[in-house]
Amino acid sequence: MKTLLGRRTRVLAATTATAGLVLLTACTSSDDGDGASKTAAGGVELVKAGQLTTCTHLPYPPFQLEIDGKVQGFDVAVIDLVADDLGVKQQILDTPFENFKTGAFLNSGECDLAAAGMTITEERKKNVDFSDPYFNATQAVLVDKKAGVTSLADVKSENVKLGAQAQTTGEDYAKKQGFDPVSFESSDAVLNGLRTGQVKAVVIDFPVVQGWLKDKANADAFEVVDNLDTGEQYGFTVKKGNTGLRDAINKALSDAKADGTYKKLYEQWIGPYDESAADPSAT
Repeated sequence: MKTLLGRRTRVLAATTATAGLVLLTACTSSDDGDGASKTAAGGVELVKAGQLTTCTHLPYPPFQLEIDGKVQGFDVAVIDLVADDLGVKQQILDTPFENFKTGAFLNSGECDLAAAGMTITEERKKNVDFSDPYFNATQAVLVDKKAGVTSLADVKSENVKLGAQAQTTGEDYAKKQGFDPVSFESSDAVLNGLRTGQVKAVVIDFPVVQGWLKDKANADAFEVVDNLDTGEQYGFTVKKGNTGLRDAINKALSDAKADGTYKKLYEQWIGPYDESAADPSAT
């Protein structure tokens, strides 16, 4: 089993009804051996016949997470729509988040696309092609209620220890504000850092915090004291020049917004429908 940066690579079936955990060794694209075509509907070329392979980084609720052994979430459901249009099934490859900045797994032919609640940035555009933006995101400042702070400014003035997820725009924002945040490898690790007192405040995407606060124990212990509009928009990524798949993603997004599917998925996974967050204009 191939190890990547100390993290086990896993391929997980992503359809809500039939998803199951499958452990496989990540490998580069090759012939399937049975003569199956890697060309999907619309002439879109895939790295493996019969499936749309998605790179992600688990967990990142509500966008992708495992529930009862099945990989589910908002991003998963949206990309399932793309897979349906292409006449294939989605498979998810769990990979280190830092690879999304470089497009490494797209360039090596291990994944067709990446979906990970990922912010569109000019730096990342140098290495990957983004879909149309599909979500406007803000950063939340979540604090331990016992910390006695009511804003990010208080976190700084009171010298309260701040945490963030590594390699994210939340971490970048904190550093730009003069913080030296404790860096956690995943969103679950960020929450655990709060629970165990490693940090007393965190900066992380607001939809993630919304999911955490649905748990009464979290809501009793922590509170949002700032919601930072950083102008971030999420997008899915494909290998540079893969216009066929990028166009297929954009079409699925457009169709889902037009027929109400997007709104339904938003309410299922994120919460009450926020049109301003759900209908970002193209960057």
